[in-house]
Amino acid sequence: MDRLTGRGLGVSMTERDHCAENALAERINGILKSEYGLDRRLKGKQEARGAVDQAVRLYNTRRPHTALGYRFPAAVDSLAA
Repeated sequence: MDRLTGRGLGVSMTERDHCAENALAERINGILKSEYGLDRRLKGKQEARGAVDQAVRLYNTRRPHTALGYRFPAAVDSLAA
């Protein structure tokens, strides 16, 4: 943590720096790693960005969520717009 803050980087993965939000962010990170292969070593920033973009797109458009009535997050978001 000191290495991050020493370089001026924030440690929280959320907007409000709240422990409940961090738990949700950790859950999503775990899903992205275990279900979408982001736990592997990537060759560089370009490959990492592409892998993360693809994983997040699939998470939002191809993974139904029980909390959303088995709908996809992107579909629910489009209804709210």
